[in-house]
Amino acid sequence: MPALQSWLAEPLWDQFSALLPQRGPVDPRHPLGCHRPRIADRLVFDKIVQVLVFGAGYRRIADTTCSATTIRTRRDEWIRLGVFEELELIILQAYDRFVGLDLSDIPVDGCHTKATGGGEVAGPSPVDRRKGGMKRSTATDAVGIPLGAVCAPGNRHDSPLLEPTLQRLERLGPLPGDAAIHLDAAYGPNKGPATAAQFGLAAHVAVKGLAAPVQNAKRWPVERTNAWGNQFFKIARCTERRRHVIDAFLSLAHAVITLRRLIRQAWTLYRWDSRPKRRP
Repeated sequence: MPALQSWLAEPLWDQFSALLPQRGPVDPRHPLGCHRPRIADRLVFDKIVQVLVFGAGYRRIADTTCSATTIRTRRDEWIRLGVFEELELIILQAYDRFVGLDLSDIPVDGCHTKATGGGEVAGPSPVDRRKGGMKRSTATDAVGIPLGAVCAPGNRHDSPLLEPTLQRLERLGPLPGDAAIHLDAAYGPNKGPATAAQFGLAAHVAVKGLAAPVQNAKRWPVERTNAWGNQFFKIARCTERRRHVIDAFLSLAHAVITLRRLIRQAWTLYRWDSRPKRRP
C-alpha cells in the first residue's frame, strides 16, 4: 500500500529533489576510488514518507533495498541542509502564487498528541492521565492552510506558545494591515491580545459561556488542519526524542497538506493538457 497517491508523491519528490545537492553514485574521496554505491535519494525519501504516514519504526520500514541506519543518516543529513523547512516554504509560496493565501484571518490553536517515547518535547499530558504527550501549536490562514507550528511538552499552556507560533509567520513576509488572529478562551482576555499586539495584530478571543458556533465561526479551519496533521501517525503518536527531527517531520507533513490543497484547487481554477478528468 503506497503512503501517498502518485499524483501527490511525484510533484512532492520533484520539488524535494531540486533542493538536494548534486552527488555522484560513489564518494570520490574514497582512497581506493570505489565502495558500495550510495542508496538513491528517491528510495530513501519514499521510506521517510512511509515513516511519516504510517508512524512505524525505521526497522519496520527498512528492507533489502535500504537499511534503517541509512534512513536515519540521510534524514539527519537533509535536516542539517534545512531541506524539509525549505520545501514547506516553497510549497506555501506556490500556493500563494496560484491560489492565494487568505491572511486576513489567522486562527491559532493547540493540539495534544501522544509522545510515549519521551524526549525534548514530551511531558505529562493533562488530557491523557499524565502519560507522555506533546502539544502542537499551529497557525493557519482563513481556509486552513498551515502557516507554521511549534511543538512543546504536553503540559505547556497555550498562551506561552502563541509568541513562538506567531514568530513562524515572519518567514511569509509582511502580513496585511487588517490581519487578525482568532483564539479560544484558553489564551485569556489579556495575554492573547497583548502577545498579538507585539506583532501588530488584532486578537479575537473567545469568551467562556457563549456558544461556540456564535463566537468561534473563524476558528474551525485550524481545528480541521490539526485533524489533517493527526492523519500522519508519526506526529499523532510521536516516538522521536529530538526536537529538530520532530520539526522536520512536521514541516514535511505541512508540505504534503498544502500541496494536496494546491493540486485540488488548481484542478478547479486552471486548465492544462494533462489535467485529470476527475478532481484528485
